[in-house]
Formats: sequence, C-alpha cells, structure tokens
Amino acid sequence: MNSNPAFSRNPAFRPGQVSRSELERLYGNGATATANAPVDTTQLEDAYSLPAATGAQTGRMTVEDTVVKTILVFAILIGAAVVGWNFASPLTLWGGLIGGLVLGLVNTFKKVPSPALIVGYALLEGLFVGSLSMIFNSMWDGIVTEAVIGTLGVIGVTLFLFLSGRFRSSARMTKIVTVAIIGYMVYQVVNLVLMATGVTGDAQFGVSSMTLWGIPIGLVIGVVVVFLAAYSLVLDFESIKLGADRGIPAVYAWQGAFGIVVTVIWLYLEILRMLAIVRGNN
Repeated sequence: MNSNPAFSRNPAFRPGQVSRSELERLYGNGATATANAPVDTTQLEDAYSLPAATGAQTGRMTVEDTVVKTILVFAILIGAAVVGWNFASPLTLWGGLIGGLVLGLVNTFKKVPSPALIVGYALLEGLFVGSLSMIFNSMWDGIVTEAVIGTLGVIGVTLFLFLSGRFRSSARMTKIVTVAIIGYMVYQVVNLVLMATGVTGDAQFGVSSMTLWGIPIGLVIGVVVVFLAAYSLVLDFESIKLGADRGIPAVYAWQGAFGIVVTVIWLYLEILRMLAIVRGNN
C-alpha cells in the first residue's frame, strides 16, 4: 500500500487484484480490471495499428494525461511561490500553511477528485512555500537555490532508476517506510513540544540542531527522510501506472498529480530544513 494517503485511500491505486465488478461499481462500466483474460490475436493486431488514444478520447486515466496535469499543477504552485516570495507576510505564510493543510485533507478524503480544489491547494501551498523560502534565504543566502537543485536531483535520479527498472517497491520495504514515516511524524511533534517548552534551549531546530559525534542529529535524520520521500515517489509512480492500467476515469489523473505534488513539496521542505540545520551549526 502507498504511504501517500492521496493514493492509499483509493482502491484503484492499491496493489493487488481488483475485480472487474468492483471497478465498475466504483468508477462505471468503462473501467477494466488487471486480469489475465484471453485476447483475440486479430483484435490485438488491429488495436496496435491504431494511434494511441488520449485520456479525453477514452474517458479513462492515462499516464500521459497525468503527466500533463502534474506539470500544470506544478506551474500553478511555482507561480504562487513567486508571489509568496515577493510579498511574504504572516498572511501568505500562515494563510498558505493552514489553507493548504485544510485543502490537502479535503482532497485526500474526497471520493472523486476536484480539479478546482487541487488547483486551490497548489495556490495556497505555493504561497506558503514561497514565503517560507524567502525567510530561510534571508537567513542563509543561497539556501533555496541549493534546496531546489537538491530536490530536482533526487527527483531526477529516482525517476531514472524507476524507468530503468532498478528502483521498485516491495511489500516489506513499503511497510518499513510507512512505519518510519509515522515515527518521523511523532519525532517532529515531540521536538516541537520540547522547543515550545524551552527544554531544547535556544537551538533553532530543537533536538535536530544538537550534535552527535560532531554531526547534527537533524542531518542524519534528514538523509533518512530524503530516502523515505524518494521511495514514496516510486510508490506514487507505481500507483499512477496501476490506476491507468485499470482504466479508471480520466478525472483521477488530477489525483495522481495531487499525490506527486504532495510528495515533492515534502521532499523540498525536508531538504531545505536539512540544509538550514547544517548551515546553522557551522
């Protein structure tokens, strides 16, 4: 199961066999299940001779359509981030954070994806990410450029390894990653409580700023979290391919885009935080 709730809550994105009747009940009569049904050779040859149908033509989700939707959502996110950077204020920072969190939860639990709500999520998250990035960059000049390059590097390597077949998920590793992500969330909550109560003193990032054998704890944890995010990206890619193979409605391409954006934002923020811990300890 994908650790990203944007996918894990939808049965069509979950690994394992799903019956044709179940898919038809959830998504309509056009959905198809992944099964080893016999195929007529002549029909198969005729099908291969035809040009590839788009998601709009078939009414079904495709990987290509999901890529287009993902690029669109990222373009909106980056545009909003530019606004957040240039007009950073408590409103853009906290409004974007809280509003993005609310819409993120709505989009996660919504049964049928809403393009408008997903676009709204990208706008609010963009304002938050842009404002936060400006604050970090004013404290450590050039850190945002480093974080963007690092994020693109991780995405590029992960995508290359996935497409080449060298990086695939497994049920056991997925369970380990899911438990690790939950553990990391608990750690962050405890760390915030310790910072708020003054237990960690004036350390900028609480326990994460403390060192162990001269190495910031946050750096070690950050490296692990970057791997968790990269593995989550692989799960996202596999979920999108699975949904397309099962022939679910085209609107779920937006859900695929939403899931990818959630993971990439998490990855960027973790790399930004990790770089800030390193710079703050120097």
